[in-house]
Amino acid sequence: MEKRYVKIMRDLREDHDKTQQEIADILGTSQTMYARYERGANELPIRHLIALCRYYHVSADYFLGLE
Repeated sequence: MEKRYVKIMRDLREDHDKTQQEIADILGTSQTMYARYERGANELPIRHLIALCRYYHVSADYFLGLE
C-alpha cells in the first residue's frame, strides 16, 4: 500500500517552518522515530495521527491523502 501521507506529513511540517525535533517534542517521541515516520520506515501510530491533525488543523482524510 502506498504511503501518501508521508509526503503530506513532511509538507505540513515544512509549510509551518517546524523542525523534525519540534514535531517530535509535540508527539512525545524522539526525532529519530519521527524521521522514520516521515520516511515511511515506521507506521504512524493512530495517537500521533490524531495529534498531528489537531496541531495542523487538518482532517485525517486530508492527512492520509484521501481527499
